[in-house]
Amino acid sequence: MTYSKKITETSSDYDNLEDMSVKELLENINREDHKVAAAVEKCISQIEDFVEKALDRMEMGGRLFYLGAGTSGRLGVVDASECPPTFGVDHGVVIGLIAGGDSAMRKAVEFAEDDTEQGWKDLKDHNITDLDSVVGIAASGSTPYVIGAIQHCNINGILTACITCNPESDLAAAATHPITPIVGPEFVTGSTRMKSGTAQKLILNMISTSIMIGLGKVKGNKMVDMQLSNNKLVDRGTKMVMNETGLEYDEAKSLLLEHGSVRKAADAHKQR
Repeated sequence: MTYSKKITETSSDYDNLEDMSVKELLENINREDHKVAAAVEKCISQIEDFVEKALDRMEMGGRLFYLGAGTSGRLGVVDASECPPTFGVDHGVVIGLIAGGDSAMRKAVEFAEDDTEQGWKDLKDHNITDLDSVVGIAASGSTPYVIGAIQHCNINGILTACITCNPESDLAAAATHPITPIVGPEFVTGSTRMKSGTAQKLILNMISTSIMIGLGKVKGNKMVDMQLSNNKLVDRGTKMVMNETGLEYDEAKSLLLEHGSVRKAADAHKQR
């Protein structure tokens, strides 16, 4: 290891949690959560540098991979899975991989994160190339599954980043673009699903959203390519079409359903 003390494992600033009232617990957790956005703000230049390089590759057909274990892996899978319905991209454009496979989304797979080679094997199963970009996610920065994959990616000329809350970790040292929000000790000592997980979630949102905007998947401030996968989204899309075209609700909805997206519906109306 390249460091002796993990910030994420340091003792909580609070003690005797079992003696606190529910209100005290909630207020103290919330007080700690307020620190997360400030920690992420300090990482904006790190995020910017990676996003600009990843966007260049994705404009040439590259993909974005998230790789993690446990909570970190689940957060990556969630962010990746939300890109197709939100932005209308194919499911293979942003890919989330978790140690232990899809079953680990619901139930921990023992020791899956300890294999230094499995992360790279999982990436190779997706025929990864040097046009792709990989974000390793590990609050501790010491997860072998993630570190091994990042090291293999570096050797093969693949753009790498990481999100870890321990800036002197092995993962931060391995990734070309380390993103290191320092959120401090967790409310429950070592429970990185809390502040660390929140920081990771915020950064993943920032990465995927800014890349999708860069790829032209947003117009103005609207998700014009979103998938119409439920009645709520059809209603939202209809109102977008109304705003773009001046049509009444029923006609706008008909046009939307005919063409399948807000963008295509608005373009079709312009060509009339």
